[in-house]
Amino acid sequence: MTDLKNYTVTGERKIQLESFSTVPENVQDSKEDYLEKTRKNQEKIAQLQDMMYAEGKESVVLILQAMDAGGKDSTIKHLMSGLNPQGIDVYSYKAPNAEELARDYLWRASKNFPARGKMAIFNRSYYEDVLIVKVHELYKTYNMAQRCLQGDVIGRRYREIRNFEEYQYNNSCRIIKIFLHLSKEEQKKRFLERIELKMKNWKFSSADVKERRYWDAYQSAYEDAVNATATKEAPWYVLPADKKWYTRYLVSEILLNTLMHMDPHYPQLPKTEQDELLIQKEILLSE
Repeated sequence: MTDLKNYTVTGERKIQLESFSTVPENVQDSKEDYLEKTRKNQEKIAQLQDMMYAEGKESVVLILQAMDAGGKDSTIKHLMSGLNPQGIDVYSYKAPNAEELARDYLWRASKNFPARGKMAIFNRSYYEDVLIVKVHELYKTYNMAQRCLQGDVIGRRYREIRNFEEYQYNNSCRIIKIFLHLSKEEQKKRFLERIELKMKNWKFSSADVKERRYWDAYQSAYEDAVNATATKEAPWYVLPADKKWYTRYLVSEILLNTLMHMDPHYPQLPKTEQDELLIQKEILLSE
């Protein structure tokens, strides 16, 4: 397996986002080789997911965060290939609606955390509440008690998120947090592609182009969020996102590595039930 330590942030040291490349580095194999490696990883992931589902001891939440056009949707689509749909759910988090705004910011995500044995993929997440909310200071418009809007609002949320993720980990949920690190140049290229290709027109939003004006502020917000919330139990993975085929390979490596560490097994039936299976087998064979 690929050594993931160069992409992993565990909170032991502060990182600078600009020190992480947005393109693959020191890649020895061809694109086709990595596509084949990804396919083999997917087969292993599917087998381990089946064991995890049967065992029902742990759950997994995979969080994908990125700038617009970072490749979240296509990564999810690719990752879902071959997985048992009974054991996985996908949630996309847009701007909060009236019901969500009337509750704590973790509510809409916490209710979607999976039961043990299942997996969930979050397309964006509660991290939007320390990203876009921070960049545009949206919390100042919230209908909340004044005491909640004073002081370091974002700093408190970092602590709350760390505590929330520790709570989930202590209740048998593994959280995998992935930041798809896209360059500004590649984002522009993908936006233009969405405009020029009719089949991709539906994906384009003028609001995305407006948000490009805040590129530096978002990069700073992501860097702060990663540094403030990365832990050994819930690390961040900062992945190069300019080449989707390599990004998908790394995501498959991360998920496979997590499942292997979980080491799920199919449940072992008690001897009485095993004996009953043999009896029922003889009945069927004697028909």
